[in-house]
Amino acid sequence: MTTYIVSARKYRPDSFSEVVGQRSITTTLKNSILGKHLGHAYLFSGPRGVGKTTCARIFAKTINCFQITEEGEACNNCESCRSFNENRSYSIHELDAASNNSVDDIRKLTEQVRIPPQIGSYSIYIIDEVHMLSQSAFNAFLKTLEEPPAHAVFILATTEKHKIIPTILSRCQIYDFNRIQVEDIVEYLKQIAGQEKIGFEEDALHVIARKADGAMRDALSIFDQVVSFSGGKITYRDVITNLNILDDEYYFKTTSALLDRDVSAALLIFDEILARGFDGRNFINGFAAHLRDLMVCKDPETVRLMEVGAGIREKYLDRSAGIPLDFIYGGLEVCNQADLQIRSSRNQRLTIELALVRLANLGSGSKKKVKPDSADGSEESTAPQPAVSPGASQSPPQSASAAAAGASGESPGSENHSGRTVRKPSISIKESLKGTSGKPEPDAEEGINLPTGRTSPESCERPAEPEPDQILRAWDDYADTIEKSRPRIYSTLKSNKPLIKADGSVLVRLNTEAQKDHFIKHIKPRLVRFFLDTAGLPEPEIYTEVADHIQNGKKIYTDQDKLDFLMTKNPELGHLKSRFNLDFDH
Repeated sequence: MTTYIVSARKYRPDSFSEVVGQRSITTTLKNSILGKHLGHAYLFSGPRGVGKTTCARIFAKTINCFQITEEGEACNNCESCRSFNENRSYSIHELDAASNNSVDDIRKLTEQVRIPPQIGSYSIYIIDEVHMLSQSAFNAFLKTLEEPPAHAVFILATTEKHKIIPTILSRCQIYDFNRIQVEDIVEYLKQIAGQEKIGFEEDALHVIARKADGAMRDALSIFDQVVSFSGGKITYRDVITNLNILDDEYYFKTTSALLDRDVSAALLIFDEILARGFDGRNFINGFAAHLRDLMVCKDPETVRLMEVGAGIREKYLDRSAGIPLDFIYGGLEVCNQADLQIRSSRNQRLTIELALVRLANLGSGSKKKVKPDSADGSEESTAPQPAVSPGASQSPPQSASAAAAGASGESPGSENHSGRTVRKPSISIKESLKGTSGKPEPDAEEGINLPTGRTSPESCERPAEPEPDQILRAWDDYADTIEKSRPRIYSTLKSNKPLIKADGSVLVRLNTEAQKDHFIKHIKPRLVRFFLDTAGLPEPEIYTEVADHIQNGKKIYTDQDKLDFLMTKNPELGHLKSRFNLDFDH
């Protein structure tokens, strides 16, 4: 009976030319051997499964080879190469620092380093996972690494270079191994499948390569697992089933439902995904990756960024044509926010469902772009609107802005009464403007195109200035809403009543410069937002100044001023505050 050997061991590279995805490193090592520019210490750093230990073993074997080829490869025929290949070499030593990380282990290594090699010119010591050495072990190893015997070469390998002390790093030649590209992994898997006479679908190999995340060893382990599951032929369906990967078709169905504003369908699809045992966070991350693939499909120059098979790439290219970029950009932002919220949420399902609702709103904004029909008189325009006869009806149909306000829970009537401008970009608003001097009214059926947050003077009348009592009432209302949550701001607003000027601007006189700065930075933005969003008033022009009696040299001391005076007069008060970590209530 033939002993089964996993692919990661059976197809482990035996020469530099067989190493996948690390061409720059293997070329440098071969040139250093051919040029006889060998250092005494090397550090191979990089992610797991990318060939660090494999390159260290090949490098060690080639250094001691008696018949190095012109390409800088080991001959595999001399006594040194044969002894290494048969695991009986006494010139090449491997040490696992994860289980030999004490000072005593390093002392034994130091004593062993003094012994010259039996075969070849060098004694090579490969120390894997070197970052696992203790601080004392690093210090014990430092002197040997700094001044080793002429016949000693150290090759250190690690996945966490930052854990190695700087004095060790400065004595090594450092080689940073990178993750292996998906295409390189796929090509290597094709070679193995051909040698093992295993059928495959290229899309299936791409899924395996993406799942491996740049690690060839992981890809080979997954390959063996899928072969055992599929029974001799690797198919796309078998791979996603065995690896518990959500099919891309679910993401396409979810995208279609969201673009159609069909929240119910999107929630039912998500429920089906959960019922199949998939994690909600994996779904939202997978959907973000799906949107990213749709985004790169929009430009022919970025299509190559998709690390998928040709069949799946064609599917994305075909379906991405009808998906707006605005929806994709907004969807990526929503998915990113949802992923951050899930980490601290007690109800992950609800968090994702709310994200799907927000995505559906994005879909409505992206797909429903109403094209004006000039025959209906609803064409959007920023030009002055044509007048109608004086006898025209004074009750035009409900405007588009009123309908939008009704959908969001606001009364269109109150909006027109206050003169407030809807702050949304490029929304067509139809308003009924009453004539007050017997002049003909503008056509209420014509659309008025408003840019972001501002109304064009040619297309709409200036909003009426609010009455002083309206401003004062809104001022007091805001103060009452924050009385308990922000008592300091409440006190400032109540003790500094605004002065309403003839032009409708608001003047606030404060007692100190500190109060003025605090008002501008912290109170004014909240107050303006309250005027716009809650009180329904136009944005006020608020000015601040310090009261005259302060500018003339007289000052009303605040509680903070009194506290500063007491602490200056009696420094022990400050020491007492610091010693007991006190916080004065003022």
